[in-house]
Amino acid sequence: MGFVESLKKAGKKVIGYPERPVPVVSSMDFVRGLSKNPKQDAINYLRNLFPFLQWITRYNLGWLTGDVIAGITVGLVLVPQGMSYAQIATLPVQYGLYSSFVGVFVYCFFATSKDVSIGPVAVMSLETATIISHVQAAYGNRWSNNEIATTLAFMSGFIVLGIGLLRLGWLVEFIPAPAVSGFMTGSALNIAAGQLPQLFGVQNYFDTRAATYQVVINTLKYLHLSTLDAAWGVPALAFLYFTRWLLKHLAERHPRVRRAAFFMTNLRNGFVVIILTLAAWLYCRTRLSKSGKYPISILLTVPRGFQNVGQPHIDPALLSALGSELPVATIILLLEHIAIAKSFGRVNGYKINPNQELIAIGVTNTVGSCFNAYPSTGSFSRSALKAKSGVRTPAAGWFTGIVVIVALYGLTDAFFWIPKAALSAVIIHAVMDLVANPQQVFQFWRVSPLEFFIWAAAVLVTVFSSIENGIYTAIAASAALLLVRIARPRGHFLGRVTVRADPFATPEASIANGKESSAPGIVREVWVPIDRESHIMNPTLKVEPPPPGIIIFRFEESFTYPNSSRINSIIVDHAKETTRRGLDQANIRLADRPWNDPGPRRGEPDPAVLDAKKPLLKAVVLDFSAVSQIDTTAVQSLVDLRRELEHWVDAPVEFHFAGILSPWIRRALIAGGFGTGTPGRSLPIEIAPVVPPSDDRAWGPGDEFPARQGGHREDLEALATDADSGLEKDPNALAGASTTDFEAPIVSTMTPFFHFDLSTAVRSVQGHSLPEPPEVIGEGASAN
Repeated sequence: MGFVESLKKAGKKVIGYPERPVPVVSSMDFVRGLSKNPKQDAINYLRNLFPFLQWITRYNLGWLTGDVIAGITVGLVLVPQGMSYAQIATLPVQYGLYSSFVGVFVYCFFATSKDVSIGPVAVMSLETATIISHVQAAYGNRWSNNEIATTLAFMSGFIVLGIGLLRLGWLVEFIPAPAVSGFMTGSALNIAAGQLPQLFGVQNYFDTRAATYQVVINTLKYLHLSTLDAAWGVPALAFLYFTRWLLKHLAERHPRVRRAAFFMTNLRNGFVVIILTLAAWLYCRTRLSKSGKYPISILLTVPRGFQNVGQPHIDPALLSALGSELPVATIILLLEHIAIAKSFGRVNGYKINPNQELIAIGVTNTVGSCFNAYPSTGSFSRSALKAKSGVRTPAAGWFTGIVVIVALYGLTDAFFWIPKAALSAVIIHAVMDLVANPQQVFQFWRVSPLEFFIWAAAVLVTVFSSIENGIYTAIAASAALLLVRIARPRGHFLGRVTVRADPFATPEASIANGKESSAPGIVREVWVPIDRESHIMNPTLKVEPPPPGIIIFRFEESFTYPNSSRINSIIVDHAKETTRRGLDQANIRLADRPWNDPGPRRGEPDPAVLDAKKPLLKAVVLDFSAVSQIDTTAVQSLVDLRRELEHWVDAPVEFHFAGILSPWIRRALIAGGFGTGTPGRSLPIEIAPVVPPSDDRAWGPGDEFPARQGGHREDLEALATDADSGLEKDPNALAGASTTDFEAPIVSTMTPFFHFDLSTAVRSVQGHSLPEPPEVIGEGASAN
């Protein structure tokens, strides 16, 4: 008689587990899970390519006000920054303005972030300059700087666009925050150091594109040769820092002026450029030398408007030359932008779509090649300004674009007199905000020392080598750490602690704590690591080891091919350490022993004699509650583990699994021969009370619970199922009975070695006779 039948005979109402074959998820379930409605999914895919359609029809005057203020404010900052960053990219300043207009204007149509301001950024500008230098070093002056930069924008944008369309944005998640921070910190130091020679006017004496430490050393070496440029650059940099400190101090002391201080803080870059441009005009306009040079370095002629708009000329030979440079450029484009978009989305309470953001910057750079723009991505400083200025929708970028157009057509004559040293001061002041502060670096160390070393490696390699090597180092180190964590997962052998769910349940505890309660506490089992660390759990707490002959192991990672061999070895070694061999080796001749287990040497004690008091291994209980993936190699490793342990015991060893959450893991284990089979003794079935829903709806055929009529529950048809009989219906078994709840198996009775939790798994191994511990303690209390 099966266990379900015995419950029925005892008068229990049982809901069976209706199945004849062993139930597993099928491959068709996987296919159906990909898309329940392919047509609607295709429509949604196309609709999501243009997010602006979801909010443009609801645009209102309130949104317009916020967008106009934020857009114009960002535009006033973007114009000097765009020209400054074009200098970093070794391009004429107008190309920075071209990139600025295309970035903010096109991005609005595809954006899922209202805060991000796309356009020229310091890191991408420096990388563009590096790529231009590499190509010209290999091919000479075959292509001009702007041709290389425009082609780079087209190709990198096209690649990022493809990644977004294919929905591969999740690849960005493989680069952790410390690696990004380390790369950004090293790049900021690299950029700031590269602007120091122009700040002091000594850029003509050495290579300003060398490694960061070399640029700093050479700047100090030639400092005595500084020109009049330093009279414009150094005061500008000092004024920028002093103004920020002063306005921040005023905002903290006088909250009423906080908003005005905010706008003045963010517009100080434009103010400095205007003042120094006026000073340069007053000083230089009458001091043109006979050789046609002015006493300080100024921008000189800036072409008006968009003079090079049109289809870009893409040379196949140039595409080949850029092939090796595209990976790092693409990584910078998507990495910096996604990091900024996620950050502002998290702070301001909305969620961005990473794939759509990749489409946005892909389209921006592809279209930008028609305007002679160079690669653009999200800017942290301008995005922060945009967010704090009260932006309401991505349409703010249109107003920023209008400011750039006005500058291109109406202010180019004034741009003639802008001192280059002033732009260098603006760059240095802007990029130093990208340097990680000491508190953030210390947090990396506290959270994960290994990730701190990744951060430090990225910074050092970027400073002492190049940006490319820095980002490759950060990615390689992060990948190595990920592989190590996967290949060497944490896991624990468990023991039992029995606690009360309510520490105030006993009368004594209630009186001691000023409560009047005599209800008994709910006793439950807690499975904890035997080798627990004292600073995590109460060191005086006694952990009861597993019953003799049972090993309980909890996984803390997925069980896949990189870690399966290690986990196999850990369990085998523990089994051989805590249990004895099943076959007495004393009666086996030395010639019959295997070469890798020849037995003890003469005069040494026999391990079998020393292990005589150890129990025989009966079962292994594996907690799969933290396992989300399993593969073929891992299943084969479990098969090998069972074979090796049975060889050690010289008898069958049961494998029980608890907490399996994925149907695909269940399917994989069944395919490997686990979970099913005929046990050597009657295994208990995990039964739980089931209370039917309290609604009055009519239940249809195949429902688990009967219909309710007149406010009274009908009798339940007992469904008795076991591995031999399959599904059987006995409508008359409990006719006329009236009860408020029923009992049903929690998991399938076809898989008696799969269990709902660890407690039932251990009880199953022991034949439902788990002994109680000698004492029960309150949860959180200690036992001596």
